[in-house]
Amino acid sequence: MTNSDAPRVNLGPSDLAVSPLALGGNVFGWTADAEQSFAVLDAYAAAGGNFLDTADVYSAWAPGNSGGESETVIGDWLRSRGNREQIVVATKVGMLTGLDNLRPETIRRGAEASLRRLGVERIDLFYTHRDDPDVPVEEIVAALDELVREGKVREVAASNIGPERLAASLEFAEREGLAKYVAVQPHYNLVSRDTYEGPLADTVAAHGLSVVPYFALAAGFLTGKYRPGAVVDSARAQGAGRYLDDPRGPRVLAALDEVAAAHGVQPATVALAWLAAQPTVAAPLASARTVEQLPPLLAAASLRLTEDELKLLTAASD
Repeated sequence: MTNSDAPRVNLGPSDLAVSPLALGGNVFGWTADAEQSFAVLDAYAAAGGNFLDTADVYSAWAPGNSGGESETVIGDWLRSRGNREQIVVATKVGMLTGLDNLRPETIRRGAEASLRRLGVERIDLFYTHRDDPDVPVEEIVAALDELVREGKVREVAASNIGPERLAASLEFAEREGLAKYVAVQPHYNLVSRDTYEGPLADTVAAHGLSVVPYFALAAGFLTGKYRPGAVVDSARAQGAGRYLDDPRGPRVLAALDEVAAAHGVQPATVALAWLAAQPTVAAPLASARTVEQLPPLLAAASLRLTEDELKLLTAASD
């Protein structure tokens, strides 16, 4: 499949047409070195994928890293493949040490540093990585709008924001004729629904925005590889394994197993398909450290779950 005939969905009211699976860049320059990262990016693009998600803070937490490693890998890949026009690049500001606020000058500095590392003239989708309640939404929105007007950013979005501040941001932008958020990136998956469903989801729906959920596979738990007694070699094993302590975790795994067996697919494929079927969700976000991890993620775009299967999964996650 080529990018030209791959399925696409528009983000909110924008003309950003993206793949129904966003590829997370948090592993690039961390658990995936440059060679592995290029292989994953090549395989994703070859399958028709066009939506890359990164952040300036990826992966400052890794020993020897200072942030920006993922953006640098993606920038090197775009340059070496000559495919910038085919790829939608999303990055974020607001969590890297020294740039961990949303003051207007910080937003600008973060954007310009990301542009340099990515080696692009314009960021397609620029997120505030988390809300900063110390800064009025008017200042944040105005700073983002300036970047859009200057051509440095195409569209803006918000991650880790509450419904009140989101609504206030959208209403101010509408009133003043400034760039409005077109997407929201919340923590949302089958074992973490209250992090999105409710007032935040209602606000997103009321304003016609799209959602690109992160932790779509609950740090790997929803792949099904974390079972009682299983030992998993992963940098995120401890975080994912904790879901087994919640009665909901094993229930969800059992439901995933049942639906996956009926379709002859992996549990991860079913978990992403459930997420994609939820109101307002445009493209679940998942990462792959190796090429072998990609096919179950990509398969979610073509898996259509029945109403009964969706109800089974939803009930298991209640």
